[in-house]
Amino acid sequence: MNFCTARPLFPLAARSSAPLACIAAAALASTSLPALAADAPAAEPTQYVEPVARAHDLVIKLGVGGRMSPAYESASDYEFSPFPIIDLEYLSVPGFFTVGGGDDLGFSIGPSFDITGERESSEHDELLGLNDIDTTYEVGLRASYEWTHAEVYGKARYAFGGAEGFVGEIGGNVILRPSAALEVKFGPVASFAGDDYMDTYFGVTAAESIATGGRLAAYDAEGGLKSAGVSAEISYEFRRDWFVNVEASYMAMLGDAEDSPVVAVGDSDQFTVGLGVSRRFSLDLFD
Repeated sequence: MNFCTARPLFPLAARSSAPLACIAAAALASTSLPALAADAPAAEPTQYVEPVARAHDLVIKLGVGGRMSPAYESASDYEFSPFPIIDLEYLSVPGFFTVGGGDDLGFSIGPSFDITGERESSEHDELLGLNDIDTTYEVGLRASYEWTHAEVYGKARYAFGGAEGFVGEIGGNVILRPSAALEVKFGPVASFAGDDYMDTYFGVTAAESIATGGRLAAYDAEGGLKSAGVSAEISYEFRRDWFVNVEASYMAMLGDAEDSPVVAVGDSDQFTVGLGVSRRFSLDLFD
């Protein structure tokens, strides 16, 4: 510290005695600092503190949001629906496996979930005559490799319920972090699906074609590339462990999905936007 410029505790008295105070302070420092250094104990080595994600057995974000999206896959009309936010950041089962953690850079693997709501033909004039499809649930894994300002990822899930079969996505994102609390991701994405899944949502059986009065021709959709587009995510930590999440995407139907009669009476361009709130929980499960 520069004693000559330090703010005086008693401003009026200090104005007249500042030069003397500076000389006295310098003399005191020159005689006392060596003694203090000699008496001070040796500095303790800095202890390593593990990242928060590794200090607990489970770190997960849970929340809820609302989304405007097509009423069904390839629909031209949109509807609002709630959706859950489940983001597993870290899980460690001692002696078995560890998922996630650290600073999230490099390779990571974790769970992937998705839900597609039921499709009731009676609610959509263009689908009258087609069979209804129950809610479809998807469970699988997500693998990614992340750098400071970019990531690539892939998802593979098994669908069951209304439709069955394997589905997946591959994509990449540019990552921006304007501040410690704000993260922005955006980039291209493509989706794939197996034969059974594609045929359930985009196929038309001969019986269904007759039931539609011939409006929809019989069609057998095969697996492969389903859609491609761009997506964006914004996460803002507005207070410790609380986040506002914004998502948006545009996907264009491709392959056998694009050629489907179901898509022809709907829209091959699909837009989605959502907003949600989530909280991060850090738990010790195995202590």
